[in-house]
Amino acid sequence: MRYFILCCFLIVYVGCKPSEEKSTNPNDNNTPEVTPANEDLSAISTKDFREFKVLDSKYITNAELWDVFNKDLKDFTEDQYNRLKPFVLDQDIPTLQQHMVDGTLSYESLTKFYLYRIRKFDRENDWSLNAVIAINPNAIAEAQLKDQEFLNKKLKHPVFGMPILLKDNINTAEMPTTAGAVAFQHNTTDDAFIVKQLKYKGAIILGKTNLSEWAYFFCGDCPSGYSAIGGQTLNPYGRRIIDTGGSSSGSGVAVAANFCAAAIGSETSGSILSPASQNSVVGLKPTIGLVSRSGIVPISSTLDTAGPMTKNVTDNAIVLDALFGEDLSDSKSVYNLWESPFYQNDLKTTTLQGKRFGALKNLMEDALYKEAIEALKQQGAEIIEIEPLDLNLPGFIRLLNLDMKTDLVTYLNIYGNKNLGYTSIEDVMAFNRTDSLKVMPYGQKLFHGISEDTATEEEFAQIKATLHANGKRFFDEPMTTHNLDGILSINNYHAGFAAVGEYPALTVPMGYTEEGEPKGLTFISSRLREKQLLEWAYVYEQASKKRKAPMHYN
Repeated sequence: MRYFILCCFLIVYVGCKPSEEKSTNPNDNNTPEVTPANEDLSAISTKDFREFKVLDSKYITNAELWDVFNKDLKDFTEDQYNRLKPFVLDQDIPTLQQHMVDGTLSYESLTKFYLYRIRKFDRENDWSLNAVIAINPNAIAEAQLKDQEFLNKKLKHPVFGMPILLKDNINTAEMPTTAGAVAFQHNTTDDAFIVKQLKYKGAIILGKTNLSEWAYFFCGDCPSGYSAIGGQTLNPYGRRIIDTGGSSSGSGVAVAANFCAAAIGSETSGSILSPASQNSVVGLKPTIGLVSRSGIVPISSTLDTAGPMTKNVTDNAIVLDALFGEDLSDSKSVYNLWESPFYQNDLKTTTLQGKRFGALKNLMEDALYKEAIEALKQQGAEIIEIEPLDLNLPGFIRLLNLDMKTDLVTYLNIYGNKNLGYTSIEDVMAFNRTDSLKVMPYGQKLFHGISEDTATEEEFAQIKATLHANGKRFFDEPMTTHNLDGILSINNYHAGFAAVGEYPALTVPMGYTEEGEPKGLTFISSRLREKQLLEWAYVYEQASKKRKAPMHYN
């Protein structure tokens, strides 16, 4: 069975009470069902679909995507593309920057390489992945400017000049922020805080990636990686065979397929860890508040966070270093005592000698997990087998319902385009019914749950307190009892507990099943231990070297 079976169980959820509205639309999925007590969004972040109602976008064509670039890419030939491939494909950011110093690459040629590659592979062909939803029309001009700044020695940070893709729930001024939804097709905005951070460090925003629509808190019965705007994202390790994971599906796929130097995803529970592990890349879900959430289409102000998705741990540290920073408009933002550069420092000198990790006994039957544990032991780590605590996450979906009901309105009022005209989740639901077969072919079951759920302030506070306590206890108790530095998991198996505990988690490729499906070794530790997670993962990555590029995209 696929990995999400281990993530509590599959949730098919509508709402907490029957709706007064009786829809006659078969795609509206307005049938109330019982919400289980043990709820975890990671259990609905991936589903084992093989047949899709919709594959290609009805709102994006290659002609529209590339019209602005065809002239600039006219002189970038297949020969040039092939000549640059060994210098770009699967190279880490420090290597790419060294190629700039050597004169092998320029920021313009690197940007054109990625654009050429996206145009070549991403849509309307036999190997299409539908990972990219929009392209920054200024990307080449910005790259040319970076080349001038580079000549003038204005390199601000290792991420300088690196083409970065953003999940399309993150605001940026150059392109609309749709969350994959037709209702937000014209949501033009200012930059999110983290986009300002990236630009200040010199990164090039290359474009936007597809996602599971509304960060997978919308339809309930749809495959991960589907959005009405972007179509169905497909996994480069097995198109229409292996799940992409969600909701940061396009970000994971784009990184795996070498469409960018790095990508940014977002997670509420499993939405970075799932697609990162499913696409054999490195994904970090930071401590809540380390990375700003302002200007990101929300699910939950309690649990949401953005985070880096990269081909290797070094790049992940570099991108996190460019992202973090206190945002006074974010109620959970962390005041940082450390300054950039921070996270990439000392990676190459770290060691696992004396580090103690908890390995969950119920995962020990997984051959890749056991192999990863042996690799850690060989690097000096001590492994203690532990029984996972028998804890539930009661009210998890209700937390998301109640948060999104108010958080989406807050986003619309402060960060969204004022001309959209929506004032509530019900307004968006009403829009979706205007052309339901195109706008919501899988229905909007989870949106019904949001609309129908209510709670007193005291009840809501109790839900959050119980979840937070259970999440912390799940990790803290064994870590204290056995004097552990961290817990070892697989993919997004324990994303729900990390989410409500507000703890960081990082997944790194640990190999492939006999069917070729990627899996990730996931390190989880306590609050603000991202630097340690990156160090441990780096040692494992260098010792195991498990990641392989998808064979048809070389």
